[in-house]
Amino acid sequence: MQRFDAIVIGGGLVGAAIAHGLAREGLAAVMLDEGDVAFRASRGNFGLVWVQSKGAGAPHYQRWTRRSADEWPALAAELAKKTGIAVGHQRPGGLHLCLGEAEFAERRDRMERMRREAGNFGFEYRMLDYRDVADLLPGLGPAVSGASWTPYDGHANPLKLLRALHQSFVDRGGRYMPNTKVSDAAAAAHDFRIATAAGEIAAPKVVVAAGLGNAALASRFGLDAPVKPERGQILVTERAQTLLPMPTTTIRQTEEGSIMLGDSQEDVGFDTSQKAAVMQVIARRAVLSFPWLRELQIVRAWAALRVMPPDGLPIYDQSERFPGAFTVNCHSGVTLAAAHANLLAPMIAADALDPSLDLFSAKRFDVPVAA
Repeated sequence: MQRFDAIVIGGGLVGAAIAHGLAREGLAAVMLDEGDVAFRASRGNFGLVWVQSKGAGAPHYQRWTRRSADEWPALAAELAKKTGIAVGHQRPGGLHLCLGEAEFAERRDRMERMRREAGNFGFEYRMLDYRDVADLLPGLGPAVSGASWTPYDGHANPLKLLRALHQSFVDRGGRYMPNTKVSDAAAAAHDFRIATAAGEIAAPKVVVAAGLGNAALASRFGLDAPVKPERGQILVTERAQTLLPMPTTTIRQTEEGSIMLGDSQEDVGFDTSQKAAVMQVIARRAVLSFPWLRELQIVRAWAALRVMPPDGLPIYDQSERFPGAFTVNCHSGVTLAAAHANLLAPMIAADALDPSLDLFSAKRFDVPVAA
């Protein structure tokens, strides 16, 4: 039996960020990665480090997202220094484009609600009219009525981020076990034993961070992870000269020059196929926003599954039945990577989540049904 200080189940962005943080805290950790048979949300996402659309009606989520965005420059610098991998993080602010006056009014109401809910924490935003947005983004289409802007938003390269987190973890002495599926698990307080095809491993601490796999795994450790898949589709154009100096919610230009388009939220179970009708909607909205996009060739397209809790907010829990076990669930693995590495991992290393995360517990779903 191989023994470690901590076992992280999941090798995607969530698991890798936590494993990186645990190794930095000095724990001898192992990261179990199921491999490419998993749904790999970490390799199919849009790459935004996004704040402005998150937390309406849930100011604790807004604060947590903001904290992560604030931690991102430090994480990117640390990874570059440790691994030599630049993850392409930029934080120029971001825009949410509105097509038509109804969208603009709805967006203005949402942003103002978030400002009120932020209270003393503050929430800086501006609603920009067409001319203001056109000054920021060349070639803006006349269908755009305006946009919301915040200074908190940015983007990064999710593939380089995943690679850098893995490399940093291994460089700090972490053990990475690819293509390793959990076949069985035994749990007791601060005593966890995981059976795999490569043998049994044990540790006094376990973190269940396996994305959609958490739904089945969490209960083995006295935890609950009611996550379901939500499909999103992405289109990528050929490379172009730099035209978009900042990202928008659904359109962003990468460091390499390609432009990513994505704007779908589909409840289709575990279906990862692409649908032409959805792709047409994405392309149409993109061309309405920037008519010059119609001149570019689409060179890649894919569909991936988000890890979606019932209310869209993350789930963080520590097991009461089996102390030492934790679960982490979210659909914002890029945005929250810095919070997971720099804030959450030290809590897990200390064996206690901060009370500020109590509102993210799965217990929030335990609402009695009225008679």
